[in-house]
Amino acid sequence: MRSVPDVERRRRLARQHALAPAHRAADPVAATEAMTVLHATEAPSVYLSLWARVDGLTVADVDRALYDDRSLVKQLAMRRTLFVFPRDLLPAAWGSASARVATALRTRLAKEVVTAGIATDGDAWIEAAASATLARLRDGSELSAQQLRDQVPELAGRLDMSPGKSYGANVPIAPRVLTQLGVEGLIVRGRNGGHWRTARPQWTAMETWLEHRGGSVPEPLKEREGYAELVRRWLATFGPGTEADIVWWLGSTKSAVRAALADVAAVEVALEGGQVGWVLPGDLEIEPDLEPWAALLPVLDPTVMGWKERDFYLGALGPQLFDTNGNAGTTAWWDGRIVGCWVQDPDGVVVLNLLEDVGSDARAALAAEADRLTTWLAGHRVSTVYPSIAMKTALAP
Repeated sequence: MRSVPDVERRRRLARQHALAPAHRAADPVAATEAMTVLHATEAPSVYLSLWARVDGLTVADVDRALYDDRSLVKQLAMRRTLFVFPRDLLPAAWGSASARVATALRTRLAKEVVTAGIATDGDAWIEAAASATLARLRDGSELSAQQLRDQVPELAGRLDMSPGKSYGANVPIAPRVLTQLGVEGLIVRGRNGGHWRTARPQWTAMETWLEHRGGSVPEPLKEREGYAELVRRWLATFGPGTEADIVWWLGSTKSAVRAALADVAAVEVALEGGQVGWVLPGDLEIEPDLEPWAALLPVLDPTVMGWKERDFYLGALGPQLFDTNGNAGTTAWWDGRIVGCWVQDPDGVVVLNLLEDVGSDARAALAAEADRLTTWLAGHRVSTVYPSIAMKTALAP
């Protein structure tokens, strides 16, 4: 069995993830394909993940791919998370990971409708609200959640979330219906109604969105085929990885992952610590050495979030860089390892918080990346709801 030590995994990461300068991607689509998908829970992360991988990237380049060419599309999928997908990967998600999430969300929403007293038949209410929403968007309109609530009476209603708790809230049900239709691939988050650093999606019909400029809406793949394609892409991006890594990333079952590994003819390799990893057939060449590299990645970057078992690049820094729910804050990388994080000062200048002594060469390279990112952000400050302990420490007076 081929052995892949941690140092080689870090070299592979540099190439596969388009992070080392010699391996940067040509454009936003190529960078997204390199990563399989991009995390889009926070709007700025999409832009900053691409900035780290595409030389000379502009905000307009990302907007063009998302909203004009529509070669990149936002879709709720694995682990009930919003991602940016390369357009050709959507059918795989629709037939597998997104369908799994859609089933669970619909069941929960139907119960919430009944519990809130909105209707006695939750499933029937969802169908009526969904049909009315799709009818309103059939003409190609792009509308915010508030506009849809105002124009579609069937979306009326509110839910008491966590009643009796300090964090409880009374919220409109309309966003939940829109999320349901989105995960089912019937509507899509189209153009952003705000600045690139904020998320104010304009919802529109998926059919209209994808048929722009003569395109078409493909049929979802069958479940097993969809999972196989997602796993194939994951292995191309993150391999070698363990079965546990793939189960976690995919948000699916061991049986589905094992079937997918068999379907793509994945090959076993030996990892440090005695674990078994998986790679695609033909991906067994020894990874050549490369010059040390520095990178600054945003909150929830796909490189940081790609594996469940992260010791080979994270070491013991996890508690300082992830919150208690497993969400990653910003990260600073040196030669394939996370060595700290970054924040912005009140003037928008990028400031490093290194958590270990990396040496003068690494400090200089990371400082150069911080200067480059400061220039690119041009004074715009990026906020997050997922600050890590290390980020909070860096921001403390």
